[in-house]
Amino acid sequence: MNSIGLFFKKLIAAPIGWMVSVKSVPNDLSNELGIDKTRPIVYLLQTKSFTDAIALQKSTEALGLPAPNKPLTLVNQEHNRSYYLDRPQSLLTKRIKPTTIEENFTKMFNLHREFEDLDAQVVPVFISWGRSAGKEKSGFAQLLAIKASPNWLRKAFIVLFFGRDNFVSYSKPVSTREMASLKGSDQQIAHKLIRVARTHFQRKRQTLSGPTLLERETLHNSLLGAKAVKQAIEEESRQKKLSPEKARQKAIKYVDEIAADYREGLIRLADRLLTRIWNKIYDGIDVSHAERVRELAANGHEIIYVPCHKSHMDYLLLTYVIYHEGLVTPHIAAGINLNFWPAGPIFRRCGAFFLRRSFAGNKLYSSIFREYLELLFNKGYSVKYFPEGGRSRTGRLLPPKTGMLAMTIQAVTKGVKRPVSIVPVYLGYEHVMEVKSYQKELKGKSKKKESPTQVFSAIRKLKNYGHGYVNFGEPIALHTYLDEQVSDWREQIPEGDKKPKWLTPTVNNLATKIMTTINKNAALNGTALLAFCLLSSKTQIMSKDELVTAVTDFLAIFKANPYSDDATFPSAEASEIVNRTLALNRFQQTQDKYGEMVSPKPDNALLLTFYRNNIMHMFALPSLVMAAVFAHKKLSKSALLGLVQDLYPMLKREFFMHMNIEQAIAYVDSLLPYLLQQGFLQQSDELISIPETSSKGFHSAWLMSRSMQETWQRYAVVLRVLETEKNIGRSQLERQSTTVAERLSILFGMHSPEFYDKNVLGTFVNALRENKLVESHEDGSLGFSDASKTLKDAIEPLVWPEIIQHLERI
Repeated sequence: MNSIGLFFKKLIAAPIGWMVSVKSVPNDLSNELGIDKTRPIVYLLQTKSFTDAIALQKSTEALGLPAPNKPLTLVNQEHNRSYYLDRPQSLLTKRIKPTTIEENFTKMFNLHREFEDLDAQVVPVFISWGRSAGKEKSGFAQLLAIKASPNWLRKAFIVLFFGRDNFVSYSKPVSTREMASLKGSDQQIAHKLIRVARTHFQRKRQTLSGPTLLERETLHNSLLGAKAVKQAIEEESRQKKLSPEKARQKAIKYVDEIAADYREGLIRLADRLLTRIWNKIYDGIDVSHAERVRELAANGHEIIYVPCHKSHMDYLLLTYVIYHEGLVTPHIAAGINLNFWPAGPIFRRCGAFFLRRSFAGNKLYSSIFREYLELLFNKGYSVKYFPEGGRSRTGRLLPPKTGMLAMTIQAVTKGVKRPVSIVPVYLGYEHVMEVKSYQKELKGKSKKKESPTQVFSAIRKLKNYGHGYVNFGEPIALHTYLDEQVSDWREQIPEGDKKPKWLTPTVNNLATKIMTTINKNAALNGTALLAFCLLSSKTQIMSKDELVTAVTDFLAIFKANPYSDDATFPSAEASEIVNRTLALNRFQQTQDKYGEMVSPKPDNALLLTFYRNNIMHMFALPSLVMAAVFAHKKLSKSALLGLVQDLYPMLKREFFMHMNIEQAIAYVDSLLPYLLQQGFLQQSDELISIPETSSKGFHSAWLMSRSMQETWQRYAVVLRVLETEKNIGRSQLERQSTTVAERLSILFGMHSPEFYDKNVLGTFVNALRENKLVESHEDGSLGFSDASKTLKDAIEPLVWPEIIQHLERI
């Protein structure tokens, strides 16, 4: 390059560098992609671009990678560090000129034949400016849409508008040694590398920007032209005695009510706004297992995110994280209650599509919604919906609603052209902004309808909420899942709106699998751990030293015996976790001459159950072990494992636990040696017993033994009512159990709102029926059986004696 060109580039490099803000994806190149920074690295890019080179320079500097503009020395020969597939598009002819990359790689592979130890890593790097995929019609959006090799004028506009929205996305490296060993000449191997790279970059572009956006007119024509919708319009016209045109206008109204109106510009604006909000209210957002989703996107999958639902923040947080992980933001299924001004139009332009609580009796609406969902899948839009249907008020997972899952399965069976994968997502928080309103609702106050006033009030109250957690679960490939569940499902697809017989049980099984996968990816956090400890304490107050010791012990248990390979826990020391959590000002701290004491704030014990319930499933088996040993004083290992075998099916059903009965027994069998070694339990003459009260581990063991007490009490209530009545209808059993549980709550100060929740009690009744622990009669009534008596005898020793005594008197 001549001196004038170099001078010009240096002159504009500084201002362009100032304009460009780089986001590197992924951050952990070594673990996720296997890039070894100690070995030679070659960068492979789509286009030879000055601005792309600046972005890559900034990214590699931040990640500690070799500078792309510095030469690479291989066997005493200097080579370029960066190679490009194409030159920029010509301004006048729009022709894209090739580079000398094939010749360069041919020489490199030839060099490998001379030097057998030579090996370098070719790292594909896709550089994106903005996420605009453009629309079907031309316009300004098309000017800024992501193109493979834009000319310098178009690129100037792109950098001007999207310089702060730059993504440098790295891919798994390709070994030059492995490439050189392939069959064919060096030139043929180089040509193959280039061909594969072009396909790879095209897929990367699709992953980041998504498919071309549909114009509203095209959307209407696609949906209203579908066979099922045409039939529904005709039926609506006939049944409601409407003219065909009025029935069609009604269908158009439904389309506009449902469909998203995605605007990439608003997503970028929301990103800047949310970044400021997150920095204000969160200490950080911890993301785990995102590589699973990136791999799906790289392989061309249709991705459906199914997160748990604890807060309205879920809509924003997950989408924000997906955006920053270098993936296209999904279309989000939102309740029609959120379609109010000004939030509704904003959500719609950010990709939300709205659904009513019930489709019952409205065939036209349900047909349009199903066709819209299928259209999103076929066009390649990722989708997000909440399987619980609404926000959990108790902190535990709600029984899943299966409507959206059923429509998803039906769309797949009708022939979605791409592989479809469901990704369960665990969302967790150290503080949920709605938790006080949940507390009021659980006490009987009616839910407030969403409104602009409520939104502005929530924004005004934003403060430090600690950490947020987003854990992506193991994806569920739907075609594979259907093959496992119904081997001949392709031959059993009925025509029209009729549902195949296998659909309902398959969807129910899938819903349970999703919920267990969500809980399998749970995140322990400071607020949940402190709430767990304090609510297990007899007086709900602990010294800070005791609290630190308990958190230390519980984290050690899970590090040595993890609930699952996907669950996450804090890496900091327990003292740091406790101090950071107390700094959030969610707990009351007092001081006496012996030190600090920690307790719930006045009337906040109920509030803390929300956070404890986020992680109760992780403690269920250790707590059962401790409760059994503390209740019986001494217990053989076989008797303890037998108790686990008897009670685990109920725990699995209630808490959506992922282990089967054999895995649960194996988990406890491996947990016991650790508990004995650390002094949480002791053993003599083949009997396991509680530790000495003076031992270091006694207090933590005692807390653990008490943590599930309300669960055992709830089970005892149902079995006691069933025993008293001998035979009773299911709904009556649930009502009477609820009445008894409410009484116990008042008398003994139970703080868990789900203690007398009819749905939770109903889940236990269902578990009794499914495991044949009650007699099921033809009239639908349930009977107390020998199996019921055996279970009752196993549970009652775990319950506090005063509770059992009171149950016997009722």
